[in-house]
Amino acid sequence: MLLFFLLFRLPVIHFDFGEEQYFLTEDEFTLKWIHSVEKEEWLEMYERDGDRLLLTETVFKTFGAGVPSDGEIISAEDGFVHMRINRHLPEMNLTVSENAQTTIMTENKTIPLYELTDDYEFVSISIQRIPIWQYIGGKKL
Repeated sequence: MLLFFLLFRLPVIHFDFGEEQYFLTEDEFTLKWIHSVEKEEWLEMYERDGDRLLLTETVFKTFGAGVPSDGEIISAEDGFVHMRINRHLPEMNLTVSENAQTTIMTENKTIPLYELTDDYEFVSISIQRIPIWQYIGGKKL
């Protein structure tokens, strides 16, 4: 049992704020923010795919600055443009802002990242395999 406890690695989505580290065990999450130019809500859906993040879809109100040009438009009736992306990322570096209301959403919770750090701080999001003892003692989102 002790050997299992020491050697088993749990795959997590790791949020690195520099001074603070947080873990998310869910397999997928949505990143939500308010676009700085259009002032409209944007959503990006991510999944954990092995040791990488997979950006599966993005949802936005209008075409403009920063809109992907190589995704497949998905038909939707909600007033938003849905675009299938399916792009792997080894990590994602993100600037968190109260102005942008940078938020992580899972099936069961909403986590306002901008409340976890100072305005315009960076967070690195990646997939990590951590020892179970580190997860038990770590901060969870």
